[in-house]
Amino acid sequence: MTSLTRRRRHRHSGPPQRSRLPRAERERQVLDAAHTLFAQRGYAGVTMDDVADAVGVTKPLLYKYFGNKERLYLGCMEPAGELLIKTVIDAVAPTARPADALRAGLFAFFEFLDTDRDAWRVLFDETLPVSGEIAQRVAQYRDRVTELVATAVLTQLPPSRRVMDRTEVEALSTAVLGAAEALGRWWLHGEAISAHEAAELLISTVEPGLRLRSSQKSNETQEG
Repeated sequence: MTSLTRRRRHRHSGPPQRSRLPRAERERQVLDAAHTLFAQRGYAGVTMDDVADAVGVTKPLLYKYFGNKERLYLGCMEPAGELLIKTVIDAVAPTARPADALRAGLFAFFEFLDTDRDAWRVLFDETLPVSGEIAQRVAQYRDRVTELVATAVLTQLPPSRRVMDRTEVEALSTAVLGAAEALGRWWLHGEAISAHEAAELLISTVEPGLRLRSSQKSNETQEG
């Protein structure tokens, strides 16, 4: 269980309190309630009225604190995104080979999904707007995860190949992340297999091609 999950569960141990609270504490209470609602219903299925009712405050107070629903959602999404980034960084940092970096990154991605499903649902919500600040922020998190894996792979290649192979590695990392998102959504619908098995399924499909490609590149370098 991640620290993000533990904090939310601790704060939701009882019914919403309608007493006057310091602003910082009330904001945390609002974010916890909104995070749960967004994870359950998706961005499109939640209104500011829903959040106000869940917390036991007025809607004008929500607008005073967060401005609008978009800003409230960003307040829920950012901790989830930073936690995912940290999870992937911690996983790929110790690796020594490109295939190992990819493998570690995918296992970390599915571990994040399994241990904090609400955070994953908020970060990869299919009902999010396709434009605007939320879409831009989600794209930034995707780009950061892709860059983390791509960089981990590239730093394990000979210096002479890093510039030449960057485009190829970034393309592969982007494709794999897209596949991981799709597989993660499928897994959440029914959990027909464990999250670890889902990660292994994707890895076993992608890894042989990466190892073969790396071997071919090494041979080309030696022959050249």
